[in-house]
Amino acid sequence: MTETLVNKRVILSDRPKGVPLAEHFTVDEAPVPELGDNQFIVKNAFWSVDPAMRGWANDAPNYLPPVEIGSPMRSFAVGEVVASRNPDYAEGDTVTGMLGWQRYTVTDGSNVDRKVSHPDLPSSLALGVLGLNGVTAYYGLLDVCDPQPGETVVVSTAAGAVGSAVGQIAKIKECRTVGITSSAEKGALCRDTFGYDEVINYRTEDVSAAVKAACPDGVDCYFDNTCGPISDAVMQHLALGARITICGTAALTDWDPIPQGPRVHRQLMVARARMQGFLVLDYKERFGEAISVLADWVRDGRLVHNEHVLEGADAAPGAISMLYNGLNTGKLLIRVD
Repeated sequence: MTETLVNKRVILSDRPKGVPLAEHFTVDEAPVPELGDNQFIVKNAFWSVDPAMRGWANDAPNYLPPVEIGSPMRSFAVGEVVASRNPDYAEGDTVTGMLGWQRYTVTDGSNVDRKVSHPDLPSSLALGVLGLNGVTAYYGLLDVCDPQPGETVVVSTAAGAVGSAVGQIAKIKECRTVGITSSAEKGALCRDTFGYDEVINYRTEDVSAAVKAACPDGVDCYFDNTCGPISDAVMQHLALGARITICGTAALTDWDPIPQGPRVHRQLMVARARMQGFLVLDYKERFGEAISVLADWVRDGRLVHNEHVLEGADAAPGAISMLYNGLNTGKLLIRVD
């Protein structure tokens, strides 16, 4: 079977410094290797585009080694098993994992996170609200921030794949929510679709003044997807005992040298606040627990999602920079074929 399969791949062909651009990638075709013992082939239906891919493409200290030049870009994907010599995976199984920007992935299962167990829902959700984005929102908010009913939760990149889920989960937990986003269009999405109580446009408003007005009793929980000036402004308005989840640093275009912004020690001390870094991969053993709850919330309409789908492998090279320029209006995905 593999003799007839042609693998379309998006290769990291040049090392970026900062946000990867289309010029750093090459789209090519290659034959699919023959299956070895305990291997199987996944035909990927969707590739994910995530902020973390910037770090994976750069040659800088990170929690994973950089993608090798000449290799398919590392990414999460979801697809169907089309051939198998592995007893744990049968043809027809839908799986998701770190399968890369390629049409076909030959694997022994070590880079597969799970079989998709919600056949009544679109498989693409396994890369968004029922995947890393949803699980990030779930544990990053509930485990790290531990929001209580009536508290105020502030979320940066509030219309994004993670931020939109954070805001909705906070509402499910009976919190008041304030979203920070980049445009009137995304602000309307935050209010009308994701149910935020207040929305701040950081491009047109004084963020510090807007946070003060929206949070007269201070910020109890801050889910930080950006770092940078937005977070500097939020830190000025922490409530006593505030909790902060550091989930992303989208505002930092370069890490060498590490940008030196305002020092937050005084605000943390006075508010007796707690700020904690969060990586969803630390929760891998608990993914199933979160996905089960998230799927039920999707089914009953309490957790809605928005997908922005690009068509075909040729759209992939510019997708990461599109994400960092805020041009997506939902979870950014690439439909492979």
